[in-house]
Amino acid sequence: MPLLQLAACPFFTSAFRTTCIIPFDKGSKALARHPALLAESTGLTRSFLTPAENSRIVGHTETLTEDNLRTRISLSLVLPLFLLPCLSAGQSNNRVTILYDAFGKSPAMTKAWGYSALVEYEGKRILFDTGGNAEIFEHNVRALGVDLTKLDFAVLSHRHSDHISGLNYLLRVNPTVKIYAPAEPWGPFGWSVPNSFYRKDESLAANMRYFDGNPPGALSASTPWPQANFVRVDSTTEIMPGVFLVPSTSQVTGTLELREISMAIRGPQGLIIVDGCSHAGVEKILEAATKIDSHVRVLFGGLHLVGASDADIQRISAALHDQLKLDYVAIGHCSGEPMFATLQKAFGDRYLYAGVGTTVEIP
Repeated sequence: MPLLQLAACPFFTSAFRTTCIIPFDKGSKALARHPALLAESTGLTRSFLTPAENSRIVGHTETLTEDNLRTRISLSLVLPLFLLPCLSAGQSNNRVTILYDAFGKSPAMTKAWGYSALVEYEGKRILFDTGGNAEIFEHNVRALGVDLTKLDFAVLSHRHSDHISGLNYLLRVNPTVKIYAPAEPWGPFGWSVPNSFYRKDESLAANMRYFDGNPPGALSASTPWPQANFVRVDSTTEIMPGVFLVPSTSQVTGTLELREISMAIRGPQGLIIVDGCSHAGVEKILEAATKIDSHVRVLFGGLHLVGASDADIQRISAALHDQLKLDYVAIGHCSGEPMFATLQKAFGDRYLYAGVGTTVEIP
């Protein structure tokens, strides 16, 4: 009995070819005489078939009868099971969607100063920063159809409001999500310092001494989000297999001693790095991250070069391209328009556009 074979899909190799039976009912002889209708009736278009298989339908459909096919499985039920690997083979599950930034192509997005990105990698969903306005963050998240109730964890790179202001919306929809944040002694994510941080003078009367001269071992303060499940990071930490948080401290005037954490994912072709603002300097952050893996596959996020001189921009561009030899860049936020232009020229087609509303497939 002639059978219709599906061989066009690359998933079906010579070692794994599948035969599907087309069921017939009364009146199906008319379809048998017209292969295009036959294919359409079963959900199989002729464009799916090779010329040889099309001719096979034409040459054999007259021999298909009701008696020998009545008990066969319908192609319409079997076909999706075998097509699924083919349909998904070309689709990457590793991607970064920009939820918040001040530039972009999508008219559905509201542009605003700040940064937020949803990182999806190997089945994990990670929210990195929450932008500068909770209402705008909510609007963009909803417009993109992103479900923040399904997160493995969130990362807040640093305390600046253009990165943390959407936290109220995040906690409203996902109040128990684990949130990694910098361990900053005076930061908004809660802190604790040993009492040795201040000098003591025992000659003072008790009512002039802190805690009457008997301070607790550690001094602590809460946070504006006491219900949040903050986990503070003060050293390079592998928070799950292959996913690292890398802390840095700014030594730059204006942000002196600001603590920040970047995320580095160790992939098969190098690190996928997401920065918030790179306040410590992108070169120093990459120096710390490349202790995990010496090669950087792609860099996302802000480089804090909005006001940098042409000389600094050229120097850092050369460092990323020529010295550190990044494969790709997908920068945004505070990197600055001159840096966008310089890196686009330096990296060419390895410069990945990453405006708000864009989903960047991780190369």
